[in-house]
Amino acid sequence: MDSCREIAAQMVAPGKGVLAADESIGTMSSRLEKAGVEATPENRRRYRELLSTAPGLADGASGIIFCDETLRQTFTDGRPFAEAVHALGILPGIKVDTGAKPCPGLPGETVTEGLDGLPGRLEEYAEIGAAFAKWRAVYVIDVERPSPGAIRSNGNALARYAAACQAAGIVPIVEPEVLMDGAHTIERCAEATAAVHADLRTELELLHVDLAGIVLKPNMVIEGKDAAEQCSPEQVADATVQVLRAWPDELAGVAFLSGGQSPERATANLEAMQRHDTPWPLTFSFGRALVDPALAAWHGEPELVEAGQAALAERVAANATAVRSRDPLQPA
Repeated sequence: MDSCREIAAQMVAPGKGVLAADESIGTMSSRLEKAGVEATPENRRRYRELLSTAPGLADGASGIIFCDETLRQTFTDGRPFAEAVHALGILPGIKVDTGAKPCPGLPGETVTEGLDGLPGRLEEYAEIGAAFAKWRAVYVIDVERPSPGAIRSNGNALARYAAACQAAGIVPIVEPEVLMDGAHTIERCAEATAAVHADLRTELELLHVDLAGIVLKPNMVIEGKDAAEQCSPEQVADATVQVLRAWPDELAGVAFLSGGQSPERATANLEAMQRHDTPWPLTFSFGRALVDPALAAWHGEPELVEAGQAALAERVAANATAVRSRDPLQPA
């Protein structure tokens, strides 16, 4: 368990976040095709290598989350991904859930699957070199949802996953995402997110998960993307930190997902968080907000690899700067 605590602390080290490059084969293929790139295993591999080898990436990224396909692939020089990124000073991670599926009895809501055979898979991933894992639970939000059934089903799955990870010596990133889809207010998002987190804390405690050995990856508390008015970074930060204060001090850290925000807005909201006094670091584990600019700049052209890497480096640096901006007068 001590090793999980040590790795979790590395993942949320001052001035660093975690890069999420763990899109499923289907999702990654779709994004490549939209960028004009043929969706082949080799092009997915090339893209993930482009991201992993961006100059200076380790200065702002403590880890990279991969999918199963990537973790089993190699760099151009023949080194396995886990070995290669570790040599660059970056912790390799692995997405272990198998996706959100319709939840029986709860029309329109989902439960994330992937628990069957998970201990054995985690043992294999540890042997391959994964230092941490990720599991994402998805919660639809409207006037009545997420329902108690969806909250409990996903909370229990997240806790079972987290307990299995720690038993295997792998740090679990615990990701409860209340979606931005809809026209809900920031107040409704705060209410739903608080309910999700309260249940999750109970489930984690029941399975004796060590909070000092996990990284929480929640949504920011924010209005729905179809809401009439957009909240300021200060409003998002205030509402988000207020919900998070229910978490115990021993939690290793919080690494926010971007959740469909624009890269610039996600960074501005993250920076506003740093003005709050919290017992745990508030950092980032962005996916689209970091990698989309890189894909747009590269779009499969060998001569544009450096442009893609520069686009990624710019966004990582912006977020690393944001999390280094915690007011020195505020205790960490």
